[in-house]
Amino acid sequence: MAMRRSMRLAEPAGAPIPPPEVRTMERHLAAILVADVVGYTRLSEMAEEETHRRLKTLRAGIIDPLITECGGRIVKNTGDGFIATFPEAGPAADCALALQRRITEATERDPAEARLTFRMGVNLAEIIVEDGDVFGDGVNVASRLQAYAEAGDVIVSEAVFARASAAARALATDLGPLPLRNHARPVRAFALRCGTGPGPRAGECLPGIEARASIAVLPFRACAPDRLALADGFTDWIVRALSSLRDLFVISRGSTLAYRRGRADPAAFGRRLGVRYVMDGTIQHHGDSLRVCTVLIECGTGAVVSADHYEGLVGQVFALQDAIAVKLIRNLAPHVRERELQRALRKHPASLTSYDLLLQALDLLHRMDAESFARAGGLLQQAIALDPSYAPPFAYAAWWHVFRVGEMGSPDPDGDARAAADRARAAIERDGNDPLALAIYGHVQAYLLRDARTARLFLDRAIEAGPSLAIAWTMSSAAHGFAGHGRRAVEHGEIGQRLAPSDPYTFWHEGLLAQAHYVAGDYDAALAWSLSAVARNRAIRFTLRTLAASLAAAGRLAEASEAAAEMMRLQPSFRLGAYAPRCPFADPVRSRWIGHLRAAGLPD
Repeated sequence: MAMRRSMRLAEPAGAPIPPPEVRTMERHLAAILVADVVGYTRLSEMAEEETHRRLKTLRAGIIDPLITECGGRIVKNTGDGFIATFPEAGPAADCALALQRRITEATERDPAEARLTFRMGVNLAEIIVEDGDVFGDGVNVASRLQAYAEAGDVIVSEAVFARASAAARALATDLGPLPLRNHARPVRAFALRCGTGPGPRAGECLPGIEARASIAVLPFRACAPDRLALADGFTDWIVRALSSLRDLFVISRGSTLAYRRGRADPAAFGRRLGVRYVMDGTIQHHGDSLRVCTVLIECGTGAVVSADHYEGLVGQVFALQDAIAVKLIRNLAPHVRERELQRALRKHPASLTSYDLLLQALDLLHRMDAESFARAGGLLQQAIALDPSYAPPFAYAAWWHVFRVGEMGSPDPDGDARAAADRARAAIERDGNDPLALAIYGHVQAYLLRDARTARLFLDRAIEAGPSLAIAWTMSSAAHGFAGHGRRAVEHGEIGQRLAPSDPYTFWHEGLLAQAHYVAGDYDAALAWSLSAVARNRAIRFTLRTLAASLAAAGRLAEASEAAAEMMRLQPSFRLGAYAPRCPFADPVRSRWIGHLRAAGLPD
């Protein structure tokens, strides 16, 4: 946000300054609306006078009159935005939404690169009013919430949401508790999305018998602890680029994390993963300069295929990542066509900070505990707000909402389902060939929205775009299982599990493979995989349900009862009567599944 500066007229020279006791100061409850122009500094650098003129026109023609009409008043002009107060929260939220709509209508004919768009935040709190200005923690919270908003949207606190109109509440997505800078406690927030934001700026064999070149990219090492996120960024980007190519079989990034903990011999580690090659790398950082060293190793012999180093500035980090990926692809799959190569090198984020926030969020998502999960949601929202043109944060935000429904106990499953679909759709709009976005959108359709046809369409596209993306295969397995196609569900689930043999989400891959075997009627295999999944993470509800159903189906009712009891300890409120209408299986599988869960002892 640009520097804040009051625009009040200066008093005449020599005017007496009133003593402190004469100045008026009061406290009262108010709704605070904070608005900020997205990318104002960039717009000013492009055309300073024109940007200022267009902002003044919006203020005079739309913003100021509408705020007055809604019963509010502007208390501060911040240069690249404004602060307004309202006596009540409901009219403040309605006014913010009306402002976003009217501003969008007024600017829709402007060139996209020069269009003025706003982020807005609204909070309800007691404020200090002094000499017409406003102060206090409530104002700071509104400003922090505004920073989370996407262009064209409004973020409101829980207190505002509780008093908002029915029309405003219908547009809301519950973001959960968001961590705010300099605040000890997170603030629960809701995004009011009126749709006014700007437009959008694998393998079928076991790795051991894989005909294509198979590779694991080991976690890059950083010479300083504060550069670990940068090193993770290199690993993540190269894996994403390689996973898009049908000529390569690429082990998931998560499955290589154990290498960081143990630092075993890289060739031996690759042999355990069943791949032909591993890439290892280090990053050295001196001032503004980066030096990246990589080595490509053939696992069978331990021979070094190539050793390279790349040098550049910190600001050229994405160009360095591309250079490494290009060299690696051409070493492993020299016949890859140039068009395929360019497709693999997807759009980079415009903001390094946004990229770093995404990496932090992914680390927290791996932990699957309530506090880390809430923080991950906030970081993803920040990443989206900082760079609304970059697809991956939208895709992972969609997955966050899926996990919230499936594992974390959503207060609004229907709202989270809508939010997941919106987020995944937004990712596809920004990168229509991103396999992760395509897969998650397909999974949302299958799991939350029960649209099997749309789910298969997008999951097939995801596998075509990212044939080594384990998530795409496993989500496709889930979709086939929900539709009752057991054999195809098993086939796809096995591929997903092989691509992610020791991923932080291996419990999820194994759990869905167990579910596929259950649908296919192979209860012994379902039991074996669900036991493995539960052993990896005993806090996951869906794997415990699968274990309970599989044990009941196999006639082992005493053990099924124990699994059901463990699940009830995690989710005491679980009832089959509430779960059955949301169960994603189609009949007759759903009736069989519910019957086995009931036989295991889960309550109606």
